[in-house]
Amino acid sequence: MRLVTRGDLDGLTCAVLITSCEDIDEIVPVHPQDITDKRLHITDDDIIANLPYQTGVGKWFDHHLLTQGNERPPEGFEGRYGLAPSAARMVYEYYAARRTDLQRYERLLAETDRLDSAQLTIDDVLQPKDYILLGYTLDPRTGLGDYQSYFRKMVGWLKTSGIEEVMRQPEVTDRVERIRAQDAAFRERTKACSRLDGNVVFTDFRNESPLPVGNRFLVYTLFPEANASLRVHWGPSREHVAAAVGHSIFNRTSRTNVGELMARYGGGGHRGAGTCLLEARNADAQIAEIIATMKKDG
Repeated sequence: MRLVTRGDLDGLTCAVLITSCEDIDEIVPVHPQDITDKRLHITDDDIIANLPYQTGVGKWFDHHLLTQGNERPPEGFEGRYGLAPSAARMVYEYYAARRTDLQRYERLLAETDRLDSAQLTIDDVLQPKDYILLGYTLDPRTGLGDYQSYFRKMVGWLKTSGIEEVMRQPEVTDRVERIRAQDAAFRERTKACSRLDGNVVFTDFRNESPLPVGNRFLVYTLFPEANASLRVHWGPSREHVAAAVGHSIFNRTSRTNVGELMARYGGGGHRGAGTCLLEARNADAQIAEIIATMKKDG
C-alpha cells in the first residue's frame, strides 16, 4: 500500500500515524497541484492524506476547504474529512478508537495542530524550538531545497525517538543551522522585496536566486500593520509563478476566505492560508487581482 501526502509537518504527522496503523510500502510526498492536475495514477491501494481527493483512492484524509474545483468523495468513503486544525487530527480521530497506542503521539499531534492552523506565539516565530522548529525545516516555503529523503527518514525517527533526540539528528541540526545562519539575510531580503499595499504585504521573490532561507511567518513581524500577505516566486519552471496567500497570524482581522480565493486560480487551502500556481504570462494581472480582492475584503 502507498501513502501519498504533503511534505510538511502535517503530512509528516499523517505519515507517522498512518504507518503505525497500516502496512505502507511507500511514502510519496507531493505538492497539492500534483493531485489537482492528476500527475499521479491513484488506485484503491493508495491512501491520500492532507491533499485533495482523487477518484479511485482507497482512503482519504483532509481538512482543507472543498471548493467548486475540487473532486468530491462519494457518500461513505473510507477515511475522514472535516474542517479541523490539521489533516493529522482527522487521521487520529479515524484510528484512535481501535489503536490506543497512538496516544503516545498526542504532543506531536497538538503541535501539528498549532503550526498548521498558525496558532503561534511571537516566540514560535522568533525563537522556535522542538516540533515547531522541526516543522520549519520541513516546510518547502522555508527554502531549504529537496526534502523527500529527509521527510521519509523523519517518519522513522519520530516513531522511535523523542523530540529531543530527533532534533539532534545531523540532518536536522544542519537544516536548523542553515535557517539560523541566514536569518538576518532573510529578513533583509524579505523587507527589500516587500511592499505594503493597504492591508496586504506583497513579497516578490522572483528576482531572488537562490531564494532566501527563512521562516515564512517573519514577514508579519516586519509588517505588523498588514493583516494579509501574498508571496510569489518562480514555480517548478519559469512557466508558472507560485503564489502563497495568508492571514497575518498576529493581526487577525482579515475577512478574506483564502481557500476560496486560491480556488479561483486553480489552487486551494484553508480560510486563512492557501496557494496556487499562476501562468507566468498572466501572473502580474492575477497578482493585482488577488491583492485587490484582499484589500476590498479588508
